[in-house]
Amino acid sequence: MFYKFIRVVARGIVFLLNGRYEIEGKENLPDKPFIIVAPHRTWWEPIFFALVIAPREATFMAKIELFKNPILRYILVHAHAFPVDRKHPGPSVIKTPVKALKKKGQVLIMFPSGTRYSEDLKGGASLIAKMSKAPLVPFVYQGPLKFSGLLKHQKITIGVGPEIDFDFKAKLDEEQTKQVNEDMELAWNKLDKKINPEFKYIPPVKNK
Repeated sequence: MFYKFIRVVARGIVFLLNGRYEIEGKENLPDKPFIIVAPHRTWWEPIFFALVIAPREATFMAKIELFKNPILRYILVHAHAFPVDRKHPGPSVIKTPVKALKKKGQVLIMFPSGTRYSEDLKGGASLIAKMSKAPLVPFVYQGPLKFSGLLKHQKITIGVGPEIDFDFKAKLDEEQTKQVNEDMELAWNKLDKKINPEFKYIPPVKNK
């Protein structure tokens, strides 16, 4: 119930701040639990992705530090977020989203690079897909990268591509993981070019 309330509030805030956003490829959304895989470009991407898949409910990872604030922790937990310790990730990093996909029927929002400051993809998406039997669906966000851009009503487009080819019966090894990561990057590039042929994303430089 709280999740639905938060979604209504988020939709209203997004409309007030930026107006309407566009969706390219909504017909590619599966009618079953799936894993959204996307390049990480802004901290507000999960909000837009969650709105795109409505009325389906999403779950996502959030760094454990955010859960130290009791008010923020309450909001995150009821928004289906789960904590992840990036320095010391445990088994729950895999088990929690697999359970959400298989038993709760939720949609997992995942950024395989893990951070906005890196484009190196990790293997977690493949492992979660293998264990949950949920397809990997590529998403991309194109729009303002700074909050000031949202306020200026700069155009936002969310691209949704067809499912990534994944052999659920094959043994998940380094070769298959590498192939899946390459397929994800190709899918993102294809979506980006379809939305805007001149688009080029430059990762931000992390402040030291």
